[in-house]
Amino acid sequence: MIRAIMNGCHGVMGHVITDIISKDDAIEIVAGVDMNTENYAGYPVFKSLDECPEADVIIDFSTAKAVDGLLDYCETKKVPVVLCTTGLSEDQLNHVKEASKVDAVLRSANMSIGINLLMKTLKEVAPVLAAAGFDIEILEKHHNRKIDAPSGTAIALADAINESLDNSYHYKYDRSSERVARDPKEIGIQAMRGGTIVGEHDIMFAGRDEVITFTHTAYSREIFAKGAVEAAKFLAGKPAGLYDMADVVG
Repeated sequence: MIRAIMNGCHGVMGHVITDIISKDDAIEIVAGVDMNTENYAGYPVFKSLDECPEADVIIDFSTAKAVDGLLDYCETKKVPVVLCTTGLSEDQLNHVKEASKVDAVLRSANMSIGINLLMKTLKEVAPVLAAAGFDIEILEKHHNRKIDAPSGTAIALADAINESLDNSYHYKYDRSSERVARDPKEIGIQAMRGGTIVGEHDIMFAGRDEVITFTHTAYSREIFAKGAVEAAKFLAGKPAGLYDMADVVG
């Protein structure tokens, strides 16, 4: 039985993951970490990882400001971590890379199988469409409580496209601050927030007299939670290194 710590256990995703794991015979949650230490689902909840019992893997759905402390803990204790928190700074992304040199770290901007297959598809089609003069735009929509914008998934989609184009493109987040024609070498990324939208991403390739759009819509958070649980089962016992969902669904 794989022993997991749920970091951010009282968040929405923490509750969903707790419910999924409660029905999985291959993994169990031995402790949770949250500022609210109320016992929610039969496992103890602590304010700090240092108070937790030994575990085989940590599933993290906390906040960006808590990630550095999490990575420090994982580097010291050598506990693999599935890092699902988004909105990380450049310094924190570098910290992730450093931590993966001594510990197993799986980081993905989006845990769903559909998004990760979409990334693979975009890497195949982007070079063809870009060479044909198509402009590239990404529009993401999320609920009104999401703090970071654009979403980590939108950035990951843009990165997948840009990597397939030799990283020759730059990202454009705001078109209101200057009145200039569109740069052919830019990927526009825009964010919308409202209601209870779980997540929707449109990737538009706009050419002369034709438009191709790829759309992924998440109708429930459960798809991300299921991916995180599968990632945790995959990562437990793995050697140090930086992994992603492509390794899980591979």
